[in-house]
Amino acid sequence: MSVQATALLIAGSPSEQSRSAALLDAVEQRLLRHKGVAVERLNIRELPAPSLLLADWNHPALVKAIAQVAKAQAIVVSTPVYKAAYSGVLKVFLDLLSQTALKDKTVLPLATGGSPHHMLALDYALRPVLQALSARHILPGVYAVDAQVPQAADKSYSVGPEVAARLDESVGRLLQEGLRMPATAGFEPVPFSRVRCSV
Repeated sequence: MSVQATALLIAGSPSEQSRSAALLDAVEQRLLRHKGVAVERLNIRELPAPSLLLADWNHPALVKAIAQVAKAQAIVVSTPVYKAAYSGVLKVFLDLLSQTALKDKTVLPLATGGSPHHMLALDYALRPVLQALSARHILPGVYAVDAQVPQAADKSYSVGPEVAARLDESVGRLLQEGLRMPATAGFEPVPFSRVRCSV
């Protein structure tokens, strides 16, 4: 019986509808095409704010959220960029996690912002925190500016074709490197019948 791989999608926006949530939606759609992957979602804004701010680790909602992180093989973190940094909501949650919370996990960071200049927030603000949480492998992030995730008349957001292509590539890498790791490491085993020796 095969064990299903688990990916946890963490939404770090304080808003219910946001461009960063649209990126996460697009990743979720791509992951759900693979039957061997179980996808869970964690919307940090839905966690109790007082418990988050006061680091109440015993609150049932926080216990469940931390357990979701522990169970997942791969993590996708999505955040809006404010003032060249990831969201405060995401920071408060990441501060709750232990120093080894992301050990042995592959992480895909996603972010949205109003200017291309803010894309460095992925590498200079978010990536160091993910490394400090002992992430095994952090994939190259996907950053989108507002124009690449347009808003429709009904206020919903959609991912433009350029970002969609980048997400295709990133999800492919996440599946290969984070969710479909080979059972053995090192060189491929060679049967004795294939061994050749010369003297």
